[in-house]
Amino acid sequence: MLARNPKCSCWQYQESPPTIQCIIERALTCVTKLERKELSLVGASRTDSGVHAWGQVAHFVTPFTYDSLESLHAAVNGLLPREIRVREISPTCPEFHARFSTKSKIYHYKIYNHAIMDPFQCQYAYHSVYKLNPEVMREAALHFVGKHDFSSFANASHNDRSPNPVKEIFRFDVVEMGHMLQLEVDGTGFLFRQVRNMVALLLQIGREALPPDIIPEILAARDRRALARYALSAPPHGLCLMSINYDTELLKPPAGSPAISFGRIHTVSKCKLPFY
Repeated sequence: MLARNPKCSCWQYQESPPTIQCIIERALTCVTKLERKELSLVGASRTDSGVHAWGQVAHFVTPFTYDSLESLHAAVNGLLPREIRVREISPTCPEFHARFSTKSKIYHYKIYNHAIMDPFQCQYAYHSVYKLNPEVMREAALHFVGKHDFSSFANASHNDRSPNPVKEIFRFDVVEMGHMLQLEVDGTGFLFRQVRNMVALLLQIGREALPPDIIPEILAARDRRALARYALSAPPHGLCLMSINYDTELLKPPAGSPAISFGRIHTVSKCKLPFY
């Protein structure tokens, strides 16, 4: 399980500028002495640049076993930049796949709704100087719940290979926390920029520039241009991948495997990584 901030690029492997996957692979290859093809590191979600991730999940394989995962955990974190941390390392069964075993994903989008932006929130929340109406936003968000074709809320991506636009959203809550509004969405999966596009429309509805019932109309259009008439994507820095949910049976460590590592105090590894 990984945490990273938006100063780093997206997850998908890329050497220049180095992405999250690239940086973690460098650390793992250094510690395990394996090549990246042997590790076969796979991430659960390909978050785009600028988006936070508190609960990203990835898996890799090794031809050997560990008596303890704590030393591996400490060594990897000792090589990573401070913007990226591995929060947990766990052994898993051969059937587990970080991406294809996913049951649902939870994203949060934070909106700071006040005339003056809190400087301690500026990297993690979108600043809306317009007074938002949380009640109409809640009413509107309910239109997203259920199984829908979200073609109108997806940007084209060269990484997508004929993605299925039909996704199911289990809940979409608007939580008030003082001047902060936290939009929490839980679904089976999301298309490229789908969450940011849904948030952008909810912002317009929260400003009472659009009625809540415009959402079914845009969904029915199944065309990104239908949304573009009313809203652009919300900025990435307010969005955070909070957790990825799996079948609990798949998460059980195999018999005889080492204990899960949640991190410990460690010394910095002597192995150096080239960061650019």
